[in-house]
Amino acid sequence: MLRNNDAAGLLKMFIRELPSPLFTVEYLPAFITLVEKISKIKLQLQALHLLIMLLPEANRDTAKAFLQFLKKVVANEGKNKMNLWNVSMIVAPNLFIYKGKRANQQEMQAAATTAHIVRLLIRYQDILWTVPSFLISQVRKTNEAAMNNSKRQLMFDKGVRKLLRRKTMERERPERPESDIPEGVIRVYAPLHSKVSMAIQLNSQTKAKDILARFHCENSRGSSQNTRGQIQSLHEIGGNIGQHCLDPDAYMLDVYRANPQAEWVIKPKAS
Repeated sequence: MLRNNDAAGLLKMFIRELPSPLFTVEYLPAFITLVEKISKIKLQLQALHLLIMLLPEANRDTAKAFLQFLKKVVANEGKNKMNLWNVSMIVAPNLFIYKGKRANQQEMQAAATTAHIVRLLIRYQDILWTVPSFLISQVRKTNEAAMNNSKRQLMFDKGVRKLLRRKTMERERPERPESDIPEGVIRVYAPLHSKVSMAIQLNSQTKAKDILARFHCENSRGSSQNTRGQIQSLHEIGGNIGQHCLDPDAYMLDVYRANPQAEWVIKPKAS
């Protein structure tokens, strides 16, 4: 019979014996430095958030699953006697001292630092898996500046303007005039559903997941079985962002105001 301690030992050994560390050789020093050099928790979290975004997708997905498991362990502290501090102290050495790298005395003394990092990862993990809002804002500003520069360069180029006019006429769906859709109303497209579009009035509480739920309700009978089984996500396309898969908890009125020229499309979520 497998005991709890044996299962925990196997999990720690699996993490410790990975061919390369979960947080990668390249970024491990940065994880340590952000705690040693930054004193404010808010700034530590911002730096930690950016480091998580830099990880390869496989590492990030594995870290997410691992941290979700650790969060469940801590949530059952009353039964297993493993609080956040205990879990962090036990897990940290296996994340920051890896196969092929001998731990020296200085690194062993840094156990408190690495345990603090693990505590932050477990406690604040819910904010770590989406692109930070300040980065989204920066992308919007960069794209808007690029579009403005492009407009100025093309203003007197008649040949390019003719080409753009021709391309516009060839589009499958002509652009709707601004007056066609009232302020605060977006038209959401869902090409794979039986009801392919819907105008939705936004308010201060409308979230992306509310729009997905409304489409799911409207299309639950008419959609194909394959479509029903897919995980859907709402995408912001065009305007000043290119393409952005929205977080389910994103407040849509704020996103709409930041990019009123965008189109809104429901598509299967990338695996």
